[in-house]
Amino acid sequence: MSITVETCTVAGRSTAIGAAGPYTLVVDRPVQAGGGGLGFNGGQLLYLAVAACVSNDLYREAEAWGISLHRVAVRVAGDFTGEPAVSAPISYSVEIDGDASEERLRELVAHVDRIAEIPNSLRGGTELRLDETQVASAGA
Repeated sequence: MSITVETCTVAGRSTAIGAAGPYTLVVDRPVQAGGGGLGFNGGQLLYLAVAACVSNDLYREAEAWGISLHRVAVRVAGDFTGEPAVSAPISYSVEIDGDASEERLRELVAHVDRIAEIPNSLRGGTELRLDETQVASAGA
């Protein structure tokens, strides 16, 4: 499945609308960094991507395993350090409630930890490159 997302700033400010097909969210810089503080920053979105992937994969794999999940909570934590800033190690924890034994639910979480796309992309060091830059300048 090919995925394309984009952001576009609103009213000449740092606040932007992020879109992936019909889905949107607000992206912004924190107030203390000169933004409006109206949405997620990039680091939060990176960590949220980990949480979303793990959560979604838990439900997908649980269904395949014949397990009904009642509640899943995924908490992701990390920090950004250095110059330029990069993510320090990321950790996550899972709370899960379902209609299987504790042992089976733990097996499910361990399985998803091995196969989840976003965690595996980060662990594998996915290549990232700038393909194109378009510039419009009113200055000299």
